[in-house]
Amino acid sequence: MGHGMVRLQILTANHFCPPKPSNGNLNLVSTKQQCLSLLNLCSSMKHLFQIRGHGFIAAPLLRFCASSPLGNLNHARVLLSGSEKSEVSSWNDLIRSYATRDSPREAIGAYLEMRSLGISPDKLTFPILLKACAAISAFNEGRKIQVDVMKHGLDCNVYVQNTMIHFYGSCKRIRDARRMFDEMSYRTVVSWNAVLSACVDNEWLNDSFGLFVKMRGSGFDPDETTMVILLSACSELGNLSFGRWVHSQVIEKGMVVNCRLGTALVDMYAKCGAVCEASLVFHRMLERNVWTWSAMILGLAQHGFAKEALELFPKMKQSSISPNYVTFLGVLCACSHAGLVDDGYRFFHDMEYVHGIEPMMIHYGAMVDILSRAGRLKEAYNFILNMPVEADPVVWRTLLSACTIHGINDNDGVGDKVRKRLLELEPRRSGNFVMVANMYAEVGKWDKAANVRRTMKDTGLKKMAGESCIEVGGSIHRFFSGDDPQLDCEDVLQLLDGLNLHMKTVSNL
Repeated sequence: MGHGMVRLQILTANHFCPPKPSNGNLNLVSTKQQCLSLLNLCSSMKHLFQIRGHGFIAAPLLRFCASSPLGNLNHARVLLSGSEKSEVSSWNDLIRSYATRDSPREAIGAYLEMRSLGISPDKLTFPILLKACAAISAFNEGRKIQVDVMKHGLDCNVYVQNTMIHFYGSCKRIRDARRMFDEMSYRTVVSWNAVLSACVDNEWLNDSFGLFVKMRGSGFDPDETTMVILLSACSELGNLSFGRWVHSQVIEKGMVVNCRLGTALVDMYAKCGAVCEASLVFHRMLERNVWTWSAMILGLAQHGFAKEALELFPKMKQSSISPNYVTFLGVLCACSHAGLVDDGYRFFHDMEYVHGIEPMMIHYGAMVDILSRAGRLKEAYNFILNMPVEADPVVWRTLLSACTIHGINDNDGVGDKVRKRLLELEPRRSGNFVMVANMYAEVGKWDKAANVRRTMKDTGLKKMAGESCIEVGGSIHRFFSGDDPQLDCEDVLQLLDGLNLHMKTVSNL
């Protein structure tokens, strides 16, 4: 045999059919050890079937089926169902494996089957099960499981309570999540992270900041997960000051900016418009995944750096990282801002036929935006009509907005067709009527514009007030069109009057 070669043992049928014990316990023990050794060498279900007849290896056999990537979960379930003395630990392994292999519904079914066999769950069963319910927002099933939790006296178990908070948050029952958290007599950092995550996921963003303050006041130090959750909240609110403070805490506490935390920082800076800071974090990261690249590409594209975004895309592929649906959204957004219609078509085609990513509604909307911004209204309209799915109001609104801008070139009557379809889909949305009225006004059709506004008045529709916001000292202040400034801004006006008087005094010196 040549140097450097390793001889591998080839398992044959004889290896999987150990000799029957001839005398005494010694042979039985020897056979048991041999079977267990062979079980560790299993590389396929075929090998497994050849040794499954030996009763004393039932537990390891079930663990192999449930936990090994080579195992067959349905076979494990059959073995458990037919076993006279199956233990709850084996069922936990099965439920966990279903949940981690993207089969949460099967995990719930396995639990129900376990209960029908009279096997009682333990404190390890419910966290796995509630996570499975959370994954598919199975609210009714989760509430029934909560009843079982109470029956078994585990409703005060902190691990079960933490997953209950996560379950309620995933099912959009934020008030139930808050009540569960508030009633806890003992909390861990995971408890705080669970309720913070529930608030952020359900857009209770200001509440998440308030909870974080309470967390610090209760003597809990935030961990990496806490920082990621807070950065997500900053991204949604556009609160750059607080995001920078979170970053400073990451540095002060000596946390390692790994892939997960780094991606959250890149996403926060990019969504808050601090593209240079996002790029700085991105290029300093030692490890990046598809979400890191996608956050950077999308951030560049959305803030006018289309060229840089499109240059980053091939570098990502050179790093042996395959793009996902967010990556292509960023690429299409870049094409839209740069007016690259042909490139947009090419990327849209490659997404499905090269990378196997089925376009979502948001990708169709991005393609309509590319055509609309280029003034190709009829082409965008035909694109919508040829979509394999029914276009949602957002897609139609994108085209209608373009018709307002390029209406003077609308010789095919696209604007009227889009207007009619959009008002069919959303007859009570005031913003649609405002867009239609503006579209008519842009091309000098004042009578039609007035008729649209009259229709709004007659049907009781009101234009949504314009809104603007400004960040001062880490706080977001919102202003609405039509608000009486005397109600909320009296102190601000007094300060401005004082500053005006001070400047006049200085100028007279």
